[in-house]
Amino acid sequence: MKFKLLIIIPLFFIACQPAQQTKPATEMPTLDLTLEEANRLAKLPMSCIQNPLPYKSGVVIADESDLQMPQVHHPAFYGCFDWHSAVHGHWVLVNLLKHFPELDDKATIRKMLHENLSKENILTEVDYFSLNKYTKSFERTYGWAWLLKLAEELHSWEDEDARIWEENLKPLTDLVVEKYIEYYPKLVYPIRVGEHTNTAFGMTFAWDYANTTGNNTLKNALESRAKKYYTKDVGCPISWEPSGYDFLSPCLEEADIMRRVLPKAEFKSWFEQFLPQLVNPETAALEPAVVSDRSDGKLVHLDGLNFSRAWCLYSIAKDHPEWAHLTKIADEHLAFSLPNIVDGDYMGEHWLGSFALFALNAK
Repeated sequence: MKFKLLIIIPLFFIACQPAQQTKPATEMPTLDLTLEEANRLAKLPMSCIQNPLPYKSGVVIADESDLQMPQVHHPAFYGCFDWHSAVHGHWVLVNLLKHFPELDDKATIRKMLHENLSKENILTEVDYFSLNKYTKSFERTYGWAWLLKLAEELHSWEDEDARIWEENLKPLTDLVVEKYIEYYPKLVYPIRVGEHTNTAFGMTFAWDYANTTGNNTLKNALESRAKKYYTKDVGCPISWEPSGYDFLSPCLEEADIMRRVLPKAEFKSWFEQFLPQLVNPETAALEPAVVSDRSDGKLVHLDGLNFSRAWCLYSIAKDHPEWAHLTKIADEHLAFSLPNIVDGDYMGEHWLGSFALFALNAK
């Protein structure tokens, strides 16, 4: 994994920057993601994974017993404004500990992970999914995807604590895998939006988990449905993107799952028909999305879009050197939004670090 970044100012240290950015950076000298920067990034989830308020609850109130504080229903993932953000906040901390074992706050981070990812807490999380008929589809499939990404990160880390946390998480991981396998045969048409319910995104992280852990049942189910949904797609209208609240690119997320399930030669042929406007290095262009108000929880989604576009483009270029020009477009997107991760407003700070880190991992 490369921790290289192109950007115009020191990474993450931007609390004094304006809350609005209207044009991409024009100068992008190389900057390493150093231990110092990893320490700064770690502070984002540290500040919220054990902070229960503010919180956006996904609870459907079936009776009065549902009117509880977040910790009651979700003693593991009650912080960071909502369940899925708490999950990928834990992923950030695991990922950074794994790659930067000398983090300044390593002892505190391990303590927090031990407290949150206890066996008892995870079993309570499992129970929530069978609380009533309304909780069965809780966080489908965005939160499910990040849960499997967390499980994958733990599984691939040679660390004593990681073995404990992976084992504690296993009942919830297994439940989510079952839910994936049960859900997709029922989904006749894919969901092609730029927010949480995007089908292609939900498949990508699940595929990564299945591939890493050798779960061929899940992997085969995902491959079958992805091919059914997307094989015949051509001419994706990426010029229509983004919609105002997108944090995922419908076109690029679809390409990201097809990159996984198709052999390289087949993907190359498919991608040339699907996004021909990105194939030619002389004409390929994609402008980063502009955020007008980072205190607005929906509008700030567009920073996330820049990061998710970047990780899709980096991965395509890495697999297909003939499309190396996509790396430059990815760099522009990453550099455009990365300075704004730490802007003093919780609406972006509680989740954008996860997206930025995943994009950096894809470089």
